[in-house]
Amino acid sequence: MAETPNDITEISSAPAGAAVQTAENPAMEDVAAKKKPEPEKPGKKPNKFMQAIRAFNDLRQKNSERFKLLNLIMLIVFPIYITCMAEIIQAKKISVTASYFAGHPTVFLFDILIAGVIFVFLLALFRIPWLAVLIESFTYVALSIVELFKYNTNGNHLLLSDLRLAKNAKSLSSFAYIKITWQLVLCCIIAILIFLFIYCMNPKIKFKPLHRVATALGCIVFGLAMIIFPKFYNPVYKVFKVDTTSATNAFLFNEKFDNNSFLAFIVQTASESYENRLVKPDDYNKDNVNRILDVKVDKSGDFNGGVKPNVIFIMSESMADFRVFDQLDVPDSYYELFDKACKEGHSGRIITPTYASWTVRAEFELMFGLPVKGLNDANMPQRILAEHSLPAMARYYNQWGYNTAYVHPFNSTFYSREKVYSRFGFKDMIYHDDQDGTTDFAVDVEHYGTYVDDKSVFDELLYLIKDSDEPMYIHTTTMQNHQPYDQGEDPNDEFGNYLQWIQHTFEGLDSFLSELKKLDEPTLVFFVGDHFPSLRGETSVYNQLELNGENCDILYEQTYFFWANYDADFSVIPENKYSFFYAPYVALKIIDAPHDAFIEKMMKMLEKLPIYSTAYDADIPENEDLDILTYDRVIGKIYSTSPLDD
Repeated sequence: MAETPNDITEISSAPAGAAVQTAENPAMEDVAAKKKPEPEKPGKKPNKFMQAIRAFNDLRQKNSERFKLLNLIMLIVFPIYITCMAEIIQAKKISVTASYFAGHPTVFLFDILIAGVIFVFLLALFRIPWLAVLIESFTYVALSIVELFKYNTNGNHLLLSDLRLAKNAKSLSSFAYIKITWQLVLCCIIAILIFLFIYCMNPKIKFKPLHRVATALGCIVFGLAMIIFPKFYNPVYKVFKVDTTSATNAFLFNEKFDNNSFLAFIVQTASESYENRLVKPDDYNKDNVNRILDVKVDKSGDFNGGVKPNVIFIMSESMADFRVFDQLDVPDSYYELFDKACKEGHSGRIITPTYASWTVRAEFELMFGLPVKGLNDANMPQRILAEHSLPAMARYYNQWGYNTAYVHPFNSTFYSREKVYSRFGFKDMIYHDDQDGTTDFAVDVEHYGTYVDDKSVFDELLYLIKDSDEPMYIHTTTMQNHQPYDQGEDPNDEFGNYLQWIQHTFEGLDSFLSELKKLDEPTLVFFVGDHFPSLRGETSVYNQLELNGENCDILYEQTYFFWANYDADFSVIPENKYSFFYAPYVALKIIDAPHDAFIEKMMKMLEKLPIYSTAYDADIPENEDLDILTYDRVIGKIYSTSPLDD
C-alpha cells in the first residue's frame, strides 16, 4: 500500500527514538507508555534497614576480594588464637598460660594441631569460614568456662563424660560456685569482637566437592584414631610429650591436668576412657558363672526365728570425719552425736568408690552389692545398666515379704534416677523436687541451707516404718550437706559452714534414733557418708593437707556404723576395713537372712578379698569372679541365681 504525503510528514516530524503509532502498529503507544517512569507514590520511603543490610553485604564482598591475604592469615592463625583463648579462660591469667606453654611447648603444638583439625573439618563441612569460626569459638569458650566453674566448685577437672549431665544443667547450677569476674567477661567480649571482625572481613575458601569430602573424611579418621586406636594415638602423645599416666584416683587426674593443661587433658582422658570402656568378658558364659557359684550354701538363715527387722540404709550426702587429719584440729563437738551413735552400735571404716562427686557410684555399690571396679570404674554406672528388671538388693527384700522404698529429697530426673532406679525393684520411690514444686514426701518438708533438711528425711523414714504393716527395707540418699557451702555464719568459711551442717545432720540423726528406740519394731540402721565433700579447687582445706595421687587413699575411707533398737548380733561385722559393696551382705548376716548361691559367694569374697577398689588401691589385681558376676547381674543375661528367678 502506498504511503500518502500526510503519512510521510507525520513520520518525519516525530522525535528521534520515539515510539511511532501507525495504523499498522497501534500497540506502539502502549510500549512507550510502559517505558515512562512511574511517579513516586505519596508517603512511600526507601527501606533504610534493607539498604543498610545490602550496603553491609556489599562491603563484606569487597573485603573478601580486597583483603585476601589478610583473610588467609586470619584463618591460619585462628587455631592458635582459639587454643590460647580457651586456656586463658580456665587458667584465669595470661601469665599462667604463657608460663605453662613456655615450659610445655610440645603440648601447646598438640593443642594447636587438634584445634586445626577441628577447624579444617568445619571448613570442609560448611565451606563458610565465619560459621566454622563461630562454632569452634563457641565450643572452646563454653568448655573452658565449664572447666573453670567445675574446678572452682569441687576441685575436679572436666572430663568429656561429664557432658552427659548437660540436660541436668538446671540442677547442676544449684551445686556450682558461679562467679563472673571481669577477666572472664573481658575474654568473652574479645572472643565476640574477633568473631565479628572475621564475619565482616568475610574470608572465602574454594573447595571442590571431591576435595571437601576427602578433607572432611580425613579429619574424621584422625579424630577417631585419636580416641579409639592406641597404636595411633600413643605414638602421637609420645611425640608431643602428653602425659598418659593412668589416673586411678581424683588426685592423679588433677596431676595429669597440671601436666597436660586443659585441651590436651580433655583429648587424652577421652582416649583413656574409651580404652577402659566396659566390654563383655571373654570368658563370660553360663557355664563359667555356674562354676563361680558352685559353693555350699548355708541354708540356716531364718531371720533369727522369723523376726524380720526393718533395714534402713542411710547414705548421708558428703558426710565425712575430718578428724582423721590431725593437722586440721577439728573439735570433737561437731561429731559428738555421731560418736554417740557409733558407741551405741558398731562402727568401723569402709572403703567408698568415689571422692568429692559421683554419688551414684556409692549408691550402685550399696544397692547391688557389687563393685564399680567390676564395671571398669564407670563414673555413672546407671548409664550402662541393662534396660530390664535388675536383681538389686531391694528384690531380695521383696521376696522375703518386705515393703521396699527409695527416698531421695531431690529431683527425680537428676542422674536419670526415676527412669533407671525403677528397674531395681523398689515398690515406692519418693522424691522431692524444689524446681517444679512437686513432692512425694508424706511429711512436711523443711530446708537447711540450699537443700532439704536431713531432719525432714528422717521424719519421712519414720512415717514409712509406722505406715507399713510389713517390715521395711529403705535406701535413702540425703542432700542437705551437698555443696555449695557458702551459707553460714561466714559465707567465705566454706569448711566451717560444712562442719556446722553435718553437726545439724547429727542432731537430726540423734532424734531419729531416739524415736526408733520407742518403736516396738526391731530396726537395723546402717549409716555412712557417700564421700568426702567437694570443696573449692584453689582455696579448699585439701590444699592444706598436701594430698596427692600417692597419699590420698585416706579420702576413700569413711566412718560408718550399724545401729539397732534390739539386741542385734554385731559380732558378725568384720573388724577390718572392707569395700562399700559388701555392706549389704554384712546387714544380711546381722538379720540372719536366707542365702542363695550368689549371697553365699559374696560373703566368702568378703573374707577372701575385703577391699576391691581401684581408687583406694590401684595395685589390687582384677578378680575374674567378681568382674564376671558384676557384668552378669547388671548388663548380662543374669545367669547367676537371683531373686528374679522366683
